Amino acid sequence: MCGIVGYIGNREAYPIIINGLKRLEYRGYDSAGIALYDGKTIQLCKTKGKVADLEANVEKEICKTGNLGIGHTRWATHGVPNDVNSHPHYSNSGDLVIIHNGIIENYTSIKKELINRGYTFSSDTDTEVLVNLIEDVKKKENVKLGKAVQIALNQVVGAYAIAIFDKNKPDEIVVAKLGSPLAIGIGDDEFFIASDASPFIEFTNNAIYLEDEEMAIIRKGRDIEIRKIKDDSIVAPYVQELQLNLEQIEKGGYDYFMLKEIYEQPSVIKDTFRGRLLADKGIIRLGGLEDYIEKFINADRIIIVACGTSWHAGLVAEYIFEDWARIPVEVEYASEFRYRNPVITEKDVVIAISQSGETADTLAAIKLAKEKGAFVYGICNVVGSTISRATHSGTYTHAGPEIGVASTKAFTTQITVLTMIALKLARVKGTISQSDYMLHLRELDIIPSKVAKALKKNDEIEEIAKVFKDATNFLYLGRGYNFPVALEGALKLKEISYIHAEGYPAAEMKHGPIALIDEQMPIVVIAVNSNHYDKVVSNIQEIKSRKGIIIAVVTEGDTVVRELADYIMEVPNTPETLSPLVTTIPLQLLSYHIALMLDRNVDQPRNLAKAVTVE
Repeated sequence: MCGIVGYIGNREAYPIIINGLKRLEYRGYDSAGIALYDGKTIQLCKTKGKVADLEANVEKEICKTGNLGIGHTRWATHGVPNDVNSHPHYSNSGDLVIIHNGIIENYTSIKKELINRGYTFSSDTDTEVLVNLIEDVKKKENVKLGKAVQIALNQVVGAYAIAIFDKNKPDEIVVAKLGSPLAIGIGDDEFFIASDASPFIEFTNNAIYLEDEEMAIIRKGRDIEIRKIKDDSIVAPYVQELQLNLEQIEKGGYDYFMLKEIYEQPSVIKDTFRGRLLADKGIIRLGGLEDYIEKFINADRIIIVACGTSWHAGLVAEYIFEDWARIPVEVEYASEFRYRNPVITEKDVVIAISQSGETADTLAAIKLAKEKGAFVYGICNVVGSTISRATHSGTYTHAGPEIGVASTKAFTTQITVLTMIALKLARVKGTISQSDYMLHLRELDIIPSKVAKALKKNDEIEEIAKVFKDATNFLYLGRGYNFPVALEGALKLKEISYIHAEGYPAAEMKHGPIALIDEQMPIVVIAVNSNHYDKVVSNIQEIKSRKGIIIAVVTEGDTVVRELADYIMEVPNTPETLSPLVTTIPLQLLSYHIALMLDRNVDQPRNLAKAVTVE
């Protein structure tokens, strides 16, 4: 959940570290810190608050010199957000300095043992326990830092990506990974360390992604040495060429990343099916699927595991797969799936969905599914991510970096990939007619233009947001394919505006939520053309009879709902099966504008982080 950055080389480390932290702040922004080393003196500064607060303190408190540095932006787990609990952390001697992303689950027992040996602790963090454990091993075993890290990590339970250095060895940083991402940028006699590649993309496009239970000793002027933590065996480094550029991770003239990413959806949806969807020829070509299509065709069922917005994309996929391919689908919260002893067999296909490709709960679900013999297919956005390496096969979305914590373009590109998979399977199985198949291929091909058209309603949606910015509760209703969109719309509003919102199937309203409806309650109803249209109209009439306020998402030209609703948000006419790709757009914009009017930080909502790499 936290972001870590490190540098060792011939440049001044400070600007690299501070800019890297700004790019990783989406991973957590409760506190931040930096340690710089010039070979003689360690300069350390850390503070509660955001990277901007750290930058201001650095200007007042420390010298910004040194060719070695590490930095951290924190999403708090152990210990409240404050200056003391911020990273980096010293060992008791002051020789070792560490940054850490993850959780050490058995830190309490280790801490008690270290206290008995005379160690003292100034923070409430598990990380300070870890750095002192490493120091204790180093002293007792009389070993070098790398070996001490290896021995110590074999004693801990949990997840980690760490970077640590010893002030007595000014040309070396040791890093290690288990469950949390860690990338090493390879420059010309210089090395970069980060939770993802964004902090060093302007310096090098070559990177090594550590696998779980691997550590690396990084020495200036020498090759990287990678070893397995468990058995000390040497691992040959695999250097990847990065598919990322600086322009992708900048705001591009927008005030917020979230707005930029909302407006990128026409282009990224097109990027996601570019070269894969040949609508005029009736072809869908997904490299990760082609060699394993029999696994899907012969599956007893498909189990989709995901969290948050990705789970909502999975719910849309449940409708698509069962409707077109006639394969039973179950959609599971990854966080629950791993703990309820699920029945999984070799005849199951598990689809794991994650924007970051690092979601801890989803990774645990993948591990469980593989142990049970299921075929596991990954859908994620980040090339080289842990999920992309842990699954048997998969498909990347091509959303590009998503920096805003509240997911937008990841959702629509995930649905795009899932739609292509479902159509491909349906065609191979013969469960969809040729005419319907070609119709949906052509409709999917023009979805980017329909999304672009929906975005042109931004100003009208902003006016609606002005009316409801002070509401304290919202209800979102949808049916069929748009029930998951109602859930996603409610989640977006909760995430970035902090207004309580709930999503429901529209027919379930009368089984409880209708008790909440009064003249103060705004209800967002997705009422586009569908097989359920008349039923949704009936639901709206039930709401109106109880003085509820209706904000309706409707198909262009709709007259029936327009007469009933208090406010409308129009989207282009789209087949119901593809409608979530357009109906989600006004809900994203409504949440964005309400949050902005409430003076929320839409890119960095409180208590949240982009990549949930801890339980």
